[in-house]
Parts: sequence; structure tokens; C-alpha cells
Amino acid sequence: MADPKLKEKLIEDITLLKYVGINPVIVHGGGPAINKTLDRLNIEANFIDGLRVTDKETMEIVEMVLSAQINKEIVALINKMQAKAVGVSGKDGNLIKAKKKEFSDPEKDLGFVGEVEKINPELIEKLIEDGYIPVIAPVGVNDDGEGLNINADAVAGELAAALKAEKLIYLTDVNGIRFEAKDPESRVSQLTFSEIKQWISEGKIQGGMLPKVEGCMQAVESGVIRTHILNGLVAHPLLLEIFTDRGVGTMILKD
Repeated sequence: MADPKLKEKLIEDITLLKYVGINPVIVHGGGPAINKTLDRLNIEANFIDGLRVTDKETMEIVEMVLSAQINKEIVALINKMQAKAVGVSGKDGNLIKAKKKEFSDPEKDLGFVGEVEKINPELIEKLIEDGYIPVIAPVGVNDDGEGLNINADAVAGELAAALKAEKLIYLTDVNGIRFEAKDPESRVSQLTFSEIKQWISEGKIQGGMLPKVEGCMQAVESGVIRTHILNGLVAHPLLLEIFTDRGVGTMILKD
């Protein structure tokens, strides 16, 4: 998403899928843009276990960047290509009911950071039925009506399960899961659940790849037929993965 040309090619993929009868739903994050805005406002970004600590002031900025900036930028690009897109956050239609993310260690407190409690997919199903491409910012809402910042990978997995999607595709900045993390040539085309659990225990899958893998596994368990982790830094990654034999990423399968 940082490269305008690659971003345009990705949106071309998505609009083409819509034209040929596939119904794409986009869930986006926005970490780099949030960090940039916080830097500009001289607000320090803190993380615990890779998750952003989000106080009330930071939450306002997170919501502004995700819902008002990035979300509408993606919507505008899709609309520019003559498809129809609508941007929503998890607050709209109670799409993402969330609860505060808790740790077993009471010393760890992420503030306004949540995890998905329930997905109410009716709004998204209606948008799809009416011919729109939904674009979703991963902001949930708790029982008190407060916004909570949720990991976009987790939201995508939960939403795919709730929509009974045929495919869940994660885009990242590497070419899938690798046997050796620093060696692009060691990418594996597919992994089973048991292999993934072993790789996690061996430390081969960690950091930002963990929530993607966990989202894939949970989605498959919930009935999603295929899940993929792709390199978003190549042109037309979605088309290459869907319409070629070997693809450009890693597919997650049950044993």
C-alpha cells in the first residue's frame, strides 16, 4: 500500500474479480500511516508483544487515520476504476462487537486495544448483494459504545468465517511463509496445521506473521475453503495466486 503503482495494480485485481463475478471484501490496517501521524504530533508509539499501546488520545488518531484517511483512499481508488465501493468501520451496524484485550500478566495493559467478540455480517452481506465492494477499517465497538483498535489480520479471519467466504487472502511484504525467514527462495507453497504448530514452536513463524497464520487456521476451522498468505510487493498478486498453478504465496490447509 506504500507504493502507489503497486496499490493501483492491486485495486485493478480487486475490481477485475468483482467484474467476473467474485465478491471481494477488503479489510485494511494502517500501522505505518498511524506511526507517521503520531510522529508528526510528537506522540510516542509504544508496543507490548508487537501490539500498539493505545490510550484515549492515540485511539482518536488511530480511528481518524484508519476510518477517515486510509479507508476513504481505498474506496476512492475503487470508485475511480468504475467499480462501486463503500467504506465502513466495525462501528457501523455493530459490525464488529469487541472486548478489551487482556493479558494474563496484569502489568500489561494495551488501553483501547480489543479483540473480536462477535461479527455481525448483515451489513456486509447487504452491500455485496447491492453490488458494492465493502472496505472495512478494523475498529470495533464495545458494550459502552467505545471504539477499540483491533489487529486487522484477526478481523479479516473472523469476518471471512462469519461470511462463509470461499477464500481468505492476506497480503504482506514477504513472499509467503519461508523455511528460512531470511531466504526468499525457501518459500513453501502450502503448510498444514500440524506443520504450522511445529514451526511456531521452533520459532520459524513469529512476529507479524503469527496473527496471519492464526487467522488462516481459524477461518479454515470455520469453513473457509482456502486461505493464502501472499506477497503484496509484486504486481497483480491476487490474479497470480488465484489463476496460476503454483501461485506467489503460501496456502494453509488442514491435515
